[in-house]
Amino acid sequence: MLDLLFAAATPSPVVPTPTTPYPGTQLDFFQIIMWPFKWIVEAILVFWHWLFTSLGLEADAGLTWVLSIIGLVIVVRSALIPLFVRQIKSQRKMMEIAPELRKVQEKYRGKKDQLSREAMSRETMALYKKHGTTPVSSCLPLLVQMPILLGMFYTLSDVKKHAEWGLGGVGLLNKDLTWQFYEAKLFGVAPLHVNMIEAINDNQTATVVILVILVILMIASQFITQLQIISKNLSPEAKTGQAYQMQRIMLYVLPLAFIFSGVFFPLGVVLYWFTSNIWTMVQQFLVIRNLPTPGSEAAKAREERLARKGKAIDAQGKIVPLEKYQAEQQRLFEEAQKAKAEAPKRQQPVSKQRAKKQQQKNKPQSDA
Repeated sequence: MLDLLFAAATPSPVVPTPTTPYPGTQLDFFQIIMWPFKWIVEAILVFWHWLFTSLGLEADAGLTWVLSIIGLVIVVRSALIPLFVRQIKSQRKMMEIAPELRKVQEKYRGKKDQLSREAMSRETMALYKKHGTTPVSSCLPLLVQMPILLGMFYTLSDVKKHAEWGLGGVGLLNKDLTWQFYEAKLFGVAPLHVNMIEAINDNQTATVVILVILVILMIASQFITQLQIISKNLSPEAKTGQAYQMQRIMLYVLPLAFIFSGVFFPLGVVLYWFTSNIWTMVQQFLVIRNLPTPGSEAAKAREERLARKGKAIDAQGKIVPLEKYQAEQQRLFEEAQKAKAEAPKRQQPVSKQRAKKQQQKNKPQSDA
């Protein structure tokens, strides 16, 4: 009797032999949290899909949905540009206060008692507050993008089971669009909803080859992005700390995460991640070229390019003609010399015995 009730409650699948269980309608806590992000992802995908089909592309073509995924990257990364600018400013401020942070660390070096640790923490936080920065600021773009990436992952992961059971997504991705996404294939051979394990199990050689190539490109783009940061955009002082050593380690550790993602993520998510990496690589190249870290190799290269054009960077960070820059430097030098000359000379400490001798020496002698 229970079997009959369950059969009546479960709809018939669209495909004859579905490979996934019925999705169900109940939401757990994690699904409730991810619901708005999945809705946003679906809305952006559907918008781009509508735009490209309006231009004449086929609704279930792989090219249409690949372009829609690229459009999703453009929207998400464009929205993150203000956070990226804030990240750059925060990184600059962190570099500026690095000497002060080292002084605080040296002050409490070797002191492991509770009061010393609390005092060190207070002084460190006071420095962050004074300069308006925090180490977390450099992670904001990644933290904001991660829910969207998870929303993309779960949206594409649900495409297969939703399509097999004739269901739609949580928002604008209805059952017809879900089926079109399910039918879409990159280059006409690689389904966008299939991951590498499924492709290997189903003997989809072309899909496996495409995924392997994309994973290699993902790793290469991430490696180049990190390499240009630590090789060109760090000052000599920044290359002496533990943070630099951690960056060098992460340069070779991060590719392992991409190998993992390439194995378990659907092809559509891998395409999203690779496109996002390309955006990051180009964005980072432009920042390093035009707004390099002061004292870094990139900054020196920029100064040389400007000098060849008869320009330089003034004290306010603006690009000015070389003559104006030289006049500013001369003025600053003269002001520094004048301030040094006008400053009161520091009196050397004198011992009591030497002071007594000087008093006796300076005392006027009595008339003979």
